[in-house]
Amino acid sequence: MSRTNRRSAIKAMAVGAGVLGISPMIALEAEAKPINLNMKRLKNNIKHSACRWCYQNIPLEEFAKNAAEIGLKGIDLLTPEEWDTVEKYGLECSMATDSFANIENGFNEVKNHKHLQESYRPLIEKASKHGIKNVIVFSGNRRGMDDETGFKNCVNGLKPLLEYAQERNVNLVMELLNSKVDHHDYMCDHTEWGVELAKRTEMPNFKLLYDVYHMQIMEGDVIATIKKHHDYINHYHTGGVPGRNEINDSQELYYPAIVKAIIETGFDGYLAQEFIPTYDDKLEALKEGITICDV
Repeated sequence: MSRTNRRSAIKAMAVGAGVLGISPMIALEAEAKPINLNMKRLKNNIKHSACRWCYQNIPLEEFAKNAAEIGLKGIDLLTPEEWDTVEKYGLECSMATDSFANIENGFNEVKNHKHLQESYRPLIEKASKHGIKNVIVFSGNRRGMDDETGFKNCVNGLKPLLEYAQERNVNLVMELLNSKVDHHDYMCDHTEWGVELAKRTEMPNFKLLYDVYHMQIMEGDVIATIKKHHDYINHYHTGGVPGRNEINDSQELYYPAIVKAIIETGFDGYLAQEFIPTYDDKLEALKEGITICDV
């Protein structure tokens, strides 16, 4: 998700649990006091990351320093001017973006192709020079468009960029987002849709970002879906359901089993925490999330 849209989401969520359809009891549970964690050495069976937008109140320099101390290997959704800061602490930008990346206006509309292609080429070039492997892309909203037109337009818009990115060892990664709660009308809102698009591009560097929070809302069956379609997925995001808060026992997903299933597929990419912390100590919430996923 682009940083602009994520900021809007935070503001919307701040209006109250009722807006999101979260019961008062669940909202109170999400605000429970954090576990006091002393981080042990991580098992490193998976590469841990976190999405920058969830910690915007912490200066990037401070966040990167703490992230490295916690044991993270990367930070997600950074723009080019932020890469040098995290690299100082031995971290990678695990998913690159820039201000032009827009969830609602993506590759499914022909009118967007020229602008997106002209904007993404410099980002891909910069990412390649920094050794960054993943750049995020979005389908865009349907606006009444049928699937077949969406597939055709996305392929036509993405194919030149995928060829350009392949030469530079960069993947273009489309995020699967829910169209039920957070991103109404978003087209790439089911795993099967993203997989079909991946097949039609016929390019090995087109991949999917499987966001567990979003796909639990849209289709459930998380572990079976991951096992079935893991070849098309090269990045994962977390988040508690409902509410997109901490991934502890205040919500319905059991992340240790999900992460274990991801690891068993042979996955060697990043799992990025993308929950919105409710704890006063946001870094303590991040530590808890990393510990839960360190299986």
